[in-house]
Amino acid sequence: MILYKATIPLAPISKKNSQRILLNAKTGRHFIVPSVQYERYERDAMRTLVGLPRMVIREPVNVKALFYMPTRRRVDLVNLLEAVDDVLVKRGVLLDDNSTIIVSHDGSRVLYDKAHPRTEIVIEEAT
Repeated sequence: MILYKATIPLAPISKKNSQRILLNAKTGRHFIVPSVQYERYERDAMRTLVGLPRMVIREPVNVKALFYMPTRRRVDLVNLLEAVDDVLVKRGVLLDDNSTIIVSHDGSRVLYDKAHPRTEIVIEEAT
């Protein structure tokens, strides 16, 4: 049974590309944060997620994500999945993105659509 379905009408972006290394002024230690481009994508993606489930999804699910890229350039599917999972958790669709809730990403893939890059998401009960 489908629990949630949505489309993020933005060119998919990986969280791990172009990370920034910053310095904590208090501790003197360096830390890594996502790029400004990813932070903008995450903010805009959360705004596009509408029709949220009545309750945060807590049970085991399959998150299928179809990433329609604007170019045929090679991308890392795992990094794209991490980004979409984080958006779903931050937006309150999923309780967490650990393996007890997201048990699979069956059917997820990278496709090409120069005119309309997007991410189509379908969350189904795990069988």
